[in-house]
Amino acid sequence: MFTPRTPRIVAARRLHRRRDRDQARRFLAEGPQAVREALAAGVVLELFGTPAGLEKHAELTAQAPEVSPVTDEALAALTETVHPQGVVALCEQVDVPIAEALGKRPTLVAVLAEIRDPGNAGTILRTADAAGADAVIFAGDAVDPYNGKCVRSSAGSLFHVDVVRAPLGVLDLLQDSGLQVLATSGTGADDVDSLLDGGLLSAPTAWLFGSEAHGLGGDLLAAADRRVRVPIYGGAESLNLAAAAAVCLYASARAQR
Repeated sequence: MFTPRTPRIVAARRLHRRRDRDQARRFLAEGPQAVREALAAGVVLELFGTPAGLEKHAELTAQAPEVSPVTDEALAALTETVHPQGVVALCEQVDVPIAEALGKRPTLVAVLAEIRDPGNAGTILRTADAAGADAVIFAGDAVDPYNGKCVRSSAGSLFHVDVVRAPLGVLDLLQDSGLQVLATSGTGADDVDSLLDGGLLSAPTAWLFGSEAHGLGGDLLAAADRRVRVPIYGGAESLNLAAAAAVCLYASARAQR
């Protein structure tokens, strides 16, 4: 049984660091939900689990290409949550080049422009998946989609849509592919409801979301086709980033269907 000092555990533990994830092109998916979706996507290389965890999730154990029992201490070394759920998968990274994603002629895309919070990023990824988006682009100096909290917050959606890592200059490619680029801004000239009522959201669309602290930069706002705000009807000053993204993505999903 593997312990925290077993070389394969030591190597896997290094994947908590982005630099090591990028070099190895691997990451860790923690918990049965993430493991289940990773197995379905065919990207699991090895399944680590305590004897109790492997027994409890026997259906996952049966599907894994390689199963390695570990001690409780070794599992704790591989996980980032306070109460680990017994299984962790070593996975191949799943992101694709921008050209591949756009070659599929997507109709709904979410662009996370320098979004730094992994919880927000993972939640937007999950929401985009639920709304039927084809791709989620982590643009510029955005959080790593394989950050442990981002993976957990995506609740398996990381494996359902095309995930792309690209520079901020990706907007030109999106527009050249026939997507209208809508930049979210609290002071946008257009609002989501008016675009929905006017039929403008039925067109292939890339929604551009900015960082939690600073929003979108002036260059990105200027490059977008429209600057769009979520209307506030009550007394709230603003919406949480992930909540605003849900409003925008579902407005497009409704119009496109």
